[in-house]
Amino acid sequence: MNWNQIEGNWEQFKGKAQTQWGKLSGDDLDVINGNRKELSGKIQEAYGKSQEEADREIDNWMNKN
Repeated sequence: MNWNQIEGNWEQFKGKAQTQWGKLSGDDLDVINGNRKELSGKIQEAYGKSQEEADREIDNWMNKN
């Protein structure tokens, strides 16, 4: 799966993202709207992670979904 597929079907993936990153609110996920950079930024803010850590988590999540 690639990010374009996730972005195009964000409504379907929002629930999975919420499960993975429970600190992200529904409003956060609406703002993200499938934008990978937005997701990375929100993960960094909510969890105090570096950009590299957030991107690695996103890659792992994307590969298992």
